[in-house]
Amino acid sequence: MSKTLHGNLSGLKPSQIKRLERLYRRRVSPNQIISHELAKEICALSRELNRQLGLLINRRGEIEFVIVGEHGRIVIPAITRYRESSGRLRGLRCIHTHLSHEGLDQDDLLDLAFLRLDLMGAQMVKEDGFPGRLYLAHLLPTGENGNHYAHLSPVFPWELKENFQELINSLESELERRRPAKEVGDRQDRAILISVTTRAKHEAEESLAELKELARSAGVTVLDTIIQRRAKIDPRYLMGKGKLSELIIKAMQLSANLLIFDQELTPSQMRSITEVTELRVIDRTQLILDIFAQRARSREGKIQVEMAQLRYLLPRLRSRDDAFSRLTGGIGGRGPGETKLEVDRRRIKDRIARLERELKSISSQRKLRRKRRKREGLPVVAIVGYTNVGKTTLLNQLTQSNLLAENKLFATLDPASRRVRLPDGSFAIFTDTVGFIRDLPKDLERAFRATLEELYEADLLLHLVDASNPYFEEQILAVEKIFEEMGLYQPVLLVFNKIDLIDPLEVEILKRRYQAEAISALNKESLVPLLERVSQLLAVRNLKEAPPQAVSSLEERW
Repeated sequence: MSKTLHGNLSGLKPSQIKRLERLYRRRVSPNQIISHELAKEICALSRELNRQLGLLINRRGEIEFVIVGEHGRIVIPAITRYRESSGRLRGLRCIHTHLSHEGLDQDDLLDLAFLRLDLMGAQMVKEDGFPGRLYLAHLLPTGENGNHYAHLSPVFPWELKENFQELINSLESELERRRPAKEVGDRQDRAILISVTTRAKHEAEESLAELKELARSAGVTVLDTIIQRRAKIDPRYLMGKGKLSELIIKAMQLSANLLIFDQELTPSQMRSITEVTELRVIDRTQLILDIFAQRARSREGKIQVEMAQLRYLLPRLRSRDDAFSRLTGGIGGRGPGETKLEVDRRRIKDRIARLERELKSISSQRKLRRKRRKREGLPVVAIVGYTNVGKTTLLNQLTQSNLLAENKLFATLDPASRRVRLPDGSFAIFTDTVGFIRDLPKDLERAFRATLEELYEADLLLHLVDASNPYFEEQILAVEKIFEEMGLYQPVLLVFNKIDLIDPLEVEILKRRYQAEAISALNKESLVPLLERVSQLLAVRNLKEAPPQAVSSLEERW
């Protein structure tokens, strides 16, 4: 089968093109990196053409690609779908000529990493067209002292003694040996978490720590984390090419099969990073949507999650030029009908509209239940707060319920309401709601609007905070920001939970500083002061809402 030349062939004579095409007939011994005769031939051709020449050679010694470059560089064609090897490396080595400078440059090393080549070689060409020294490098199975490349000693082609097969077999064996097979099953996702940000380092570390908890909640094993702070985000890959090459090498070394970015990726960024790394790529929003999909139990929760997923998917359908649309009408608009892309979009929009109607129906049923509670005169206390602060555990303790409570983010999605007897003998409805999180995807906010309607009808919001979390102050601000965005202006009682995990003196300082209550949801005795405070706040609120004659009657009685 004839193979074509790659690169810039303009200005070449037919005889020169034929000589280049004949290179495909040459073979190298499987144990050789390159033969002296082949190195001599490409050097002579390279000097004659005054251009770099490159060969991609497979492990059987066959030449798969002949590439013609410019005087100072060579461009390797797209080979992401080519794989000669069943191991981590692609099974191709690149040997190319250098006319103007010695040694491997940064572009050579980036290609070595991006393409996961067996070897990258730069063959020096002398002024007379004879071979100079050959510089070789390969990837390291582990990044030793931050170095990801191993350079072989430069030698002339006839001095090469390295057994290529033994070198590659040892590399592949070492890569396989270092695979974390004991800790991680083959079917389990093994991820590297990445944050590319312009924010301060401590903010990036805090956000990445939360992303790690999200990944754990989703059942993902986190192998490593990478943070890159940049003055300006790269519009294509987010990170710089150097950092991206490190990421590719790290993923190969750790046998990662998933990359999770802390920032929301555009469709083009996701596509570009996937094509370069050949790994599955998701962002923070997708991870949260996946957790919600795993945890939704009720019909309402499943509808809300599906709506959020469809809204996220809709703009990420591969777009096409409007000129190809069959729906615009006019000249050129007549034809067989909608394109498949348009059909997919229409189906998604129809499905979203149908789900919205179902949610409206559920929302009206909730309104009826709320009206019934109002007629009964039962106040509503909504337990709100950051995810995984112990809201469900608190409700279980107050009501002797057995609702699912796990040490995971978003363990509870479906709201639950229970009647609680207060110290003054009255009753109140306590409601557990879905947890908040910073940068909660807007699609999820919209989808869970029906669930969060409960908050607007609440007489009191219990803002639960994990006092043992080192970032609790930032979490308080994040929840208060969501309150403001939602237009929630009900009375709020700040409650610090998990006080059994911190120093008692620190607990007293927090109570005074925030005018808050402090509890351990696992300790029923610590809840008594909280319920007394709730009774007082509800009594004050009822007094404010009571008609004037009722207030004067109460004042006389007091």
